[in-house]
Amino acid sequence: QVQLVESGGGLVQPGGSLRLSCAASGRIYRLNAMGWYRQAPGKQRELVAALANDGNTNYADSVKGRFTISRDNGKSTVYLQMNSLKPEDTAIYYCSLKDIRPTGARYEYWGQGTQVTVSS
Repeated sequence: QVQLVESGGGLVQPGGSLRLSCAASGRIYRLNAMGWYRQAPGKQRELVAALANDGNTNYADSVKGRFTISRDNGKSTVYLQMNSLKPEDTAIYYCSLKDIRPTGARYEYWGQGTQVTVSS
């Protein structure tokens, strides 16, 4: 079982920055990707940024140029640097980890979420 613990959320003014962290622990067989999703009230959960094991990244169009995803491989920790924040970035942000077992079975784990509020 894999546990994900997020931190770094909070209240920030428009134009400000936040850095989210997600630390993974437990038995990881073959890490395939880590990423960040968000869910605003009344909306579906959406991908914000993902980082594959080969280094490829994928960003939502709405955050390109403002958000950066990175990973500390030694600590199985993924970060999301968020700059130039906008009120529409307000949401609960969830960390995700995709793992592949020796059998080939794929599992996806989720953190508990951290609230990001952008408001003046």
